[in-house]
Amino acid sequence: MRASHADRERAVDVLKAGFAEGRLAQGEYEQRITRAYQAQTHAELQMLVADLPQGPVPQAQFAPRPVPAAFLPMQMPVPVHTNSSATGALVCGIMTPVTWGLTAIPAVILGHKARAEIRRSGERGDGQALTGLVLGWLGIGGWALFFLVFLVAVASRG
Repeated sequence: MRASHADRERAVDVLKAGFAEGRLAQGEYEQRITRAYQAQTHAELQMLVADLPQGPVPQAQFAPRPVPAAFLPMQMPVPVHTNSSATGALVCGIMTPVTWGLTAIPAVILGHKARAEIRRSGERGDGQALTGLVLGWLGIGGWALFFLVFLVAVASRG
C-alpha cells in the first residue's frame, strides 16, 4: 500500500521523538529521515520505525513523580463544638430576671463546670459560660441584697 505525505510525517515524528529520547545517534537519525521522505509504501516506513516506541511510553518504567499539592484533596478542618454546659449557663443566666432569680444558682454551677470542661477539651463557649456566671452571680447578689434589706427592715420595726 502506498504511503501518503501524512504517513511520512507521522514516521518522521516518531524518528524525531526517538532522537530526542536518545534512542538514535545523529547520523542514523539523519539517514532515517532522508529515507522516510523517499519512502513509497507503508512497509518501507514501518521498517524505519519498527525498533522505536510509537506512542506514549508506559510510565511504570520510570520513578513516580510527586503529585503537586494543587491536586491533593484538601484536609477539611474538624469543627470545634460549643460546650453544652456553657450554653446552659447562658440560658439560665438570661432567665434569672424572668424567674425571679430561681435560675441564678444553676447558671453559676453550669458556668463553672463549662469553663473547666472548656479548659480541658478546647471546645468553644467560654464567653457564654462567663456571661452565664456573671448573670448568675448578679442574680444571687440581688437576692442577698433583698434579704439584707428585708432583715434590716424587720429588725428596725421590732
